[in-house]
Amino acid sequence: MPTRRHFIAGSAATLGLAALPAAPEALAAPAADQGAAASAGTATPNLVVILADDLGHGDLGAYGQKLITTPRIDRLAAEGLRFTDAYSTAAVCAPSRCSLLTGLHTGHSAVRANPDGVPGALKAGDTTFAEVLRARGYRTAVIGKWGFGPEEGDQPSHPNSRGFEEFYGYIDHGHAHEYYPQYLWHNGAKETIAANAGGAKGAYAPQLIEQRALDFIGDHGAEPFLLFLTPTVPHAPSDIPDVGAYASRTWSQQNKGHAAQITYFDSLVGKVTDRLRALGIAENTVVLVTSDNGPHEEGGVDPDLFDANGPLRGYKRNLYEGGIRVPLIAWSPGRIGAGTTSRPTSLTDVLPTLAELAGAPAPADIDGLSAAPLLAGSPNAARHDHLYWYRDERGVTSRANAEDGGRATWLAEALRKDDWKAVRFAPVRDHALPDAQWQVELYDLASDPGEQRDVAAANPSVVTGLVALMRSSWVDTYVRRPFGVRAQIQGPAVPGQPFTVTATLANGSGKAWTGALLALRAPAGWQVQAATATGVDQLAPGAALTTSWRVTPPAAAAPGTQWPLTVDGTAQSPTGPLRFSVPERVSTVPAAPVADSYLSDLAWVSAVNGWGPVERDRSNGRNAAGDGTPISFGGVTYAKGLGVHAPSEIVYHLGGRADRFTALVGIDDFSTKQAATGATRASVRGDGKVLFTTGKLTGAGGPVRVDVDVRGVKLLHLVVEDANANSAFDHTSWALARVTVL
Repeated sequence: MPTRRHFIAGSAATLGLAALPAAPEALAAPAADQGAAASAGTATPNLVVILADDLGHGDLGAYGQKLITTPRIDRLAAEGLRFTDAYSTAAVCAPSRCSLLTGLHTGHSAVRANPDGVPGALKAGDTTFAEVLRARGYRTAVIGKWGFGPEEGDQPSHPNSRGFEEFYGYIDHGHAHEYYPQYLWHNGAKETIAANAGGAKGAYAPQLIEQRALDFIGDHGAEPFLLFLTPTVPHAPSDIPDVGAYASRTWSQQNKGHAAQITYFDSLVGKVTDRLRALGIAENTVVLVTSDNGPHEEGGVDPDLFDANGPLRGYKRNLYEGGIRVPLIAWSPGRIGAGTTSRPTSLTDVLPTLAELAGAPAPADIDGLSAAPLLAGSPNAARHDHLYWYRDERGVTSRANAEDGGRATWLAEALRKDDWKAVRFAPVRDHALPDAQWQVELYDLASDPGEQRDVAAANPSVVTGLVALMRSSWVDTYVRRPFGVRAQIQGPAVPGQPFTVTATLANGSGKAWTGALLALRAPAGWQVQAATATGVDQLAPGAALTTSWRVTPPAAAAPGTQWPLTVDGTAQSPTGPLRFSVPERVSTVPAAPVADSYLSDLAWVSAVNGWGPVERDRSNGRNAAGDGTPISFGGVTYAKGLGVHAPSEIVYHLGGRADRFTALVGIDDFSTKQAATGATRASVRGDGKVLFTTGKLTGAGGPVRVDVDVRGVKLLHLVVEDANANSAFDHTSWALARVTVL
């Protein structure tokens, strides 16, 4: 039967920190010129990554800004290491943040474009820097904008499922555009903001985020911690309670607000460092300050007024330097000496850098390279052979479109190798388009950092080489080497009857681990018996330990209840002990139907949906289950049914008591009106066996009638899959889904 799979390395949802091994000393030595402060570099550092939203390379005083004041960050730049050639991994938010978290550039990463209907989500095999650090005992938090959906508390792409034990802020990319939101998420629950009810502006979200971040530092200052602080400033709109020092300027209100947002970001960074100093841990904390892409021009903001991209060409959405080169400052008094570096540094480097500082193994198949030696004053930090960017963007803004020569919505790629920079555009949305049909430009950044002179015609061999590197940097599906713990539950749980749990502990790093062990924790009264070996002496790079257990819930276990199971994987890496945990849940089956029933009236065993909740009886896109308009196909309305979004799987317990299952399944009128591009394929399965499958379903083709013999079937699965590699408009409905009972 199909099984529920998650890959969560280092999640602490059900694991107390006290159970984790102590983190080791950091590998990076203090900078040579720190003298008496050198002892600060011997302890495991706390790690703070502060990510602005749409802060341009030229938006800070340390990078040449003249109109907007940023004294606190400028001080950090003077005291720490300022990167002159740091790069976001994309020209827009979602793909940039995915790459930052996972260390993969946009030719390999799971999210390669901003949301177009369905929010981007991390894939099962992706490992975030929080998961890496959790395995070494760090307390972890992301506070602010997450940006990966769906907007639900219990889903594989949620921060709590990706190594962050504490989360406060926005899950959804679009929701993060609201500075006075009705609610913010705290871990898996929405917290209503009463001061903003009814459209009031009583509570400014960045200030709420600020307080949570300072509280997290205060609560965990005595133990190694990772804080990923992601305020939404200075993203549009230019909302802020007070424009402060800019009130008397002759600028537009939008420009005043934008400038005030940047100054607010500066003060936020200052408050974080003040808190670190007040707690006496600044010398043992590494702070990174950066941005997710270049400056925006939305909501009436004029980036040219502020010279927001400095001497660089382009804005947010452009793959020219102004769209992707960003500020990056590394600060840690006693650890990082003052200076600048021109090393081309991608934000893919954050994951391996944090891992090395924390003494944690990083996945070996990432694109990032550690800059930890550079932070310690060594000139020997590894350098990239080249840096790669991909763009698939449908949003258009006027300045960005003008810089692209009217090609802002074209597929685009860029690549930097040494001082050569190539940018190319595809006139159709097909990455497989032959190279000769792309429009290629070439720039020499050494003599032309503003990318004003296209020298492609004079350097055909350079163009050929860079285009070949672009082509090799992209893969349709990047297959990851497993890292950490993966769990598979062959449930559901029937009281008094055994089921199987299988787990793997995979060494996806580049060095061997020793003493590998797997263990399963179950509720009190449940029987757990290992069916295979639970440990091995050594796990070579790329190797995995796989263990299975027979698990039996007590006969008196309550039906229709979710129960926690946790798989722990431990090992010794060359830099210290590791502990990965996967918290899972298994459901005891609800009672089987005793009379003919619509499935929308029955409790399901489990429901996995590609986006949003499974909708009972109605089909209405984003809204919660149980409201909205009834399902309709071709103008005919049906009152009973289930609305899902591919990929989805809903499981019901029939207990062998049912006779037939009938339904109409197809892409409903609601989804068809949004776009005509939806295409799915549906199947009905009984106890793992395919009983019925449709061809390709489209809105134009109408629904398919289902009539299946389900005699003897204990578990009924309704499965919907994407049929055209575009899940954005794949909302699908099962109308009149009904079982008759023998």
